[in-house]
Amino acid sequence: MREKGFHHVAYACKDVEATRHFYEDLMGFPLIHVEGAAFDDPKRGSGYMRHLFFDCGGGESIAFFDVNNVGETSDWHADISTGNGLPVWVNHCAFWADEEQQNTTRERMAAHGVKPLMELNHDWCFSSYYLDPNGIMVELCRDTPGLPIDQEAAREGLKVIPQAPPRQLQDR
Repeated sequence: MREKGFHHVAYACKDVEATRHFYEDLMGFPLIHVEGAAFDDPKRGSGYMRHLFFDCGGGESIAFFDVNNVGETSDWHADISTGNGLPVWVNHCAFWADEEQQNTTRERMAAHGVKPLMELNHDWCFSSYYLDPNGIMVELCRDTPGLPIDQEAAREGLKVIPQAPPRQLQDR
């Protein structure tokens, strides 16, 4: 039995080929499995779905549903943050990376005109962020030295509401 971890995380996609290109060609995650099913509903008519799986390494995958007349509304959104009125960085998917993978991915992205949304040094990791074709932010996260683990401090952190520093009043 494997240790705990994700088997896969699934999202919806609007454009199958753009999604495949981004994850397989640019991120370097091979497409490893596609399955589908057809639906026939007297009220909605015929439809289908496809479920695409991309190998992220370590036995884990990111997957996407391509839905076509299976119950979705005509105005559905794949962008899980901005489509719900949130900043793009709120809902995102972070992948382990080393420096070589971050650099190689940055070069592949740049060759296709894709720039990182941002690159941040969080003190415990260095992250490169990109927006996928579905409006989902993806992160390549390199530990430097890694997430500090302190369960007691984490529980205490839930009791603290961050405060902005007081504004300095200017003499007029």
